[in-house]
This record gives sequence, C-alpha cells and structure tokens, in this order.
Amino acid sequence: MLPGPVTLHLVRHGESTWNAAGRLQGHTPHVPLTARGRAQAAATAAVLAARPVVAVLSSDLLRARQSAAPIAAAHGLPVRAEPALREQSHGIWEGRPVAGYAARLAAAPDPDWAPPGGESARALHTRVAAVLAAVLAGGSPGDIVLVTHGETIRAALAVLHGHPADRLPAVLPGNGEVLTARRAAPGTPWTVGAHVANAPLP
Repeated sequence: MLPGPVTLHLVRHGESTWNAAGRLQGHTPHVPLTARGRAQAAATAAVLAARPVVAVLSSDLLRARQSAAPIAAAHGLPVRAEPALREQSHGIWEGRPVAGYAARLAAAPDPDWAPPGGESARALHTRVAAVLAAVLAGGSPGDIVLVTHGETIRAALAVLHGHPADRLPAVLPGNGEVLTARRAAPGTPWTVGAHVANAPLP
C-alpha cells in the first residue's frame, strides 16, 4: 500500500454524444465526446496541469479515453486503459432514453438488482473496490488521475468512505467534474472536494 499522503482525482468524462441526446450509455464502447465534451476535457487537463500527477488511468470506453488523453499529454504520461473503471452496465437498456430509465436505476432498493443483462450496484461496488485496492497497492507517491464515469465515481466514493453497495452517494458528478480525494496516511479517513473543470484546485 502506498505510504504517506495519497491524492486521487476522480474525473467524470466530458459530455458525450449520448449524454447530449439523453441516452443511457453503460458499457457501450464507441460513444465519442461532443465538441463541448472535448472542451471540458481540455479544461480539466488545464486544472490538473500543475498537480504532481504520476499516473493517468482511464476506463477503456471511448468517451473516457478521449477525456483522459489531454490530461496525460499535459504530464507526458501514457493513458493506462483499465476496463474495471467502466461505467455500470445497463444491459439491454443501453441506448434507451435516460428519461424513464435512469430514475428506475437510481430508485432500485436492492443492491443485487440489475436490468436484464446488466450489472447490479453490488457488482459495480465490488469491481471498483478491487481496482482501487490495486491502485493503492503500488506505484510512486504523487497524484493519481482516474478518468471514469458517473456511477463508477459514486461507487468509488462509497468504497473510499467504507460504505457498502446499498449506500452509494446520491449525487452524480457532472461531465468534466473532478472529485479530489485525499488521505493523509493508510488507515486515515479520505476527504473529498469537488471541482468543476474551469475552477482551480485548492
């Protein structure tokens, strides 16, 4: 486990074409960023440019990789594609309108429930816990950027705070938003602050 202070920047990808169209995305791999999403990614890169970033990990889905590219380039780093950082799978609901389906996902009282062919909150929580444990198990001291998705960030926050799968936070980060989690040392609590892409980090 990384000793001493650790800083994780949890970045939600920029606006995608399906975000703009109001469609559920999940694991759908080929959805690109809009022009606004590319601008958000560039702004996020500028926000993080002064940070001592030592690694940039990204979901392997296109919208996340496109968002991670300018962040990594600003630090002369490669983007490390990580499938475990993918969005929650919505199964056969992917591609359907967010209106009418997103509320059903959010309101599901059972963390083991999932749409047909999709992924439950517990399954998401389990894979996010595993990837965070792997990130924190090695590497060099410094800031680590994880470019991922809204539901995945919710699961990550639950894991960092020691909450189970039925206690994911309700707030969904916006496109291009950065949530910065800091821990003083192993075993100490994480503190989390939110930053929009055009706002400076403290």
